[in-house]
Amino acid sequence: MSLQDVLRQHGFTFSKKYGQNFISDPQLLAAIARDGAEEGDFVLEIGAGAGTLTHALAQAGARVTAFEIDKRLEPVLRAALEGTTANVIFADALSYDMESVLTEPYRIVANLPYYITTPVIFRFLYDANLKSLTVMVQKEVAERICAKPATPAYGALSAQMQLMGTPRITRTVPRNMFTPAPQVDSAVVRLDISPKCDRERLPRIKRVIAAAFAMRRKTLANNLCAAFALGKPDAEAVVAEVTGSSTARGETLSVEQFMQLEELLSGIKNEE
Repeated sequence: MSLQDVLRQHGFTFSKKYGQNFISDPQLLAAIARDGAEEGDFVLEIGAGAGTLTHALAQAGARVTAFEIDKRLEPVLRAALEGTTANVIFADALSYDMESVLTEPYRIVANLPYYITTPVIFRFLYDANLKSLTVMVQKEVAERICAKPATPAYGALSAQMQLMGTPRITRTVPRNMFTPAPQVDSAVVRLDISPKCDRERLPRIKRVIAAAFAMRRKTLANNLCAAFALGKPDAEAVVAEVTGSSTARGETLSVEQFMQLEELLSGIKNEE
């Protein structure tokens, strides 16, 4: 029975509100499961949908807990996951208290609805128990995540993801593989968590990155003045020390330079 037939059997209609685009190709699903998890891994899936990826992960030997916000999919998921050990929680993963769920190191594997891609990534990215993040996202977003400094696609998302490791695109997925087909192609991105600094520094570096991209038309020094209540001479001095130019813009800095910038800014604050 095709995915469309299963959904029709249960009277399910797609909701634009939840950005529902499902995949049914078994080979593709198995490949995505292999991209993100191995046998025995504890996997968190955000947006179970019709359960096709959930089933593939369970078949690969992963221990899956999946979140699904649309309770209308309950009978579909019950049928799709019959005979597996996968667990489904019908709740919003962005607001759910995860303390009772994430009790051990885990991986995220998900076909993320486009409208919650960035919130989901930032909800879990800095969690000390997260081992890896493998998500199918809009192809343009995947390219942004992996973008290099001083390129048009590079931004706060790029820098924060690259602060936590080296993201890579494992495969592209054309729009015609989805039901219903979206307007854009997708890609699977994997990030193995390996922070490039001590975890205690992460909140401060995140703040520096956020400030750098707050107003892209402004110089980095001006953005730092606004975010850290710095005088213009101090801001220009630290930017010049890191980049060689007091008028550099945030999108030209690598993660390593953001780390250096945070260290210099901390020094200024400690002197006050």
